Amino acid sequence: MTFEFATSGRILFGPGILPEATRAIPPLGRRALLVTGRAADRAGRFIALLESGGVAAVPFSIPGEPEIPRIREGVRQARAEQCDMVISFGGGSAIDGGKAIAALLPNSGEPLDYLEVIGKGNPLASPPLPFVAVPTTAGTGSEATRNAVLASPEHQVKASLRGAALLPKLAIIDPELTFGLPPAVTAATGLDALTQLIEPYTSVRANPLIDAICLEGMRRAVRSLPRAFSHPEDIEAREDMSLAALFGGIALANAGLGAVHGFAAPIGGMFPAPHGAVCAALLPHVTEANIAALEQRAPDSGGLARYRTVAGILTRNPQAEPRDAAAGLHSLCRSLRVPPLGDYGITGSHIPAIVAKALQASSMKGNPIPLTAEELSLILKRAI
Repeated sequence: MTFEFATSGRILFGPGILPEATRAIPPLGRRALLVTGRAADRAGRFIALLESGGVAAVPFSIPGEPEIPRIREGVRQARAEQCDMVISFGGGSAIDGGKAIAALLPNSGEPLDYLEVIGKGNPLASPPLPFVAVPTTAGTGSEATRNAVLASPEHQVKASLRGAALLPKLAIIDPELTFGLPPAVTAATGLDALTQLIEPYTSVRANPLIDAICLEGMRRAVRSLPRAFSHPEDIEAREDMSLAALFGGIALANAGLGAVHGFAAPIGGMFPAPHGAVCAALLPHVTEANIAALEQRAPDSGGLARYRTVAGILTRNPQAEPRDAAAGLHSLCRSLRVPPLGDYGITGSHIPAIVAKALQASSMKGNPIPLTAEELSLILKRAI
């Protein structure tokens, strides 16, 4: 048995822990490009904390997906302002965008020189500037991943800037920052977190360390996502979901993902669909297809045993069978009012193009069994 494990250099977690930023961040730098999402005004208190610790903040917003042209602009601004570190305060888009800017700042060339799939995939010649992640949602787990997912409008796809050096130097995770998220965002990001626990656990790259992290994360997500959805100020539920998101980020960074994220990359590049909402709409159908394929082509593999464990957690029934995992996810998505992919403009005519791009996605390599183009097409048809 061989495996590798890597995560953020330092993680601070807990309700009300944000003020620790005044002590934890200054050793990393004194002038930060502060990357936020659309709601930049939410960072006011955080900026005051930085200033009290002697850190100047240069604001830079990424109002939507972290598109390559916006990342180029962030690099230009950070260089012009002579920033010596990058901090992201926001959701997955802000964190991935900040991570990419920190990585590109000390390196010459274009983002496409380093992006996989659509670019040259070159390794970074110089290490990134210090990067700090402060998530305000509980979904992507980007505060603990070694990649930054960027959208390319030109190629109509999302691709990753990837490498162990992209792991944040510091992650500050305060579940109280997720108070006030709309129910739909709570559902989408929470199901993204759950996806990023199920996919690494069933991945062909799973290992015992990641198994333990995923199992604990799944239990917390299943018990608390419905509560966070219906009672947004429930701190115990928010804490569970922030921890589940963190665990998902750690897991995917070390064991990979699967077909849900294989689809999410092209869909996110082709349509104005939030990443978490795409994952939420696909998760039950991909799970159903994976289990059927395993039953047909690899009935003696360990994949079915893993889905049996997932089913037991989802249904709270230790006697559950693998197919109960898909049924449990369908039920959970209905209760959280997850919209179908058709709500984002995806129709049957788009299926061939999406499938062709999904088959090239790096996340597909971790799926517990290779799926055919016909099986992938059926998944999309059902999710639409």
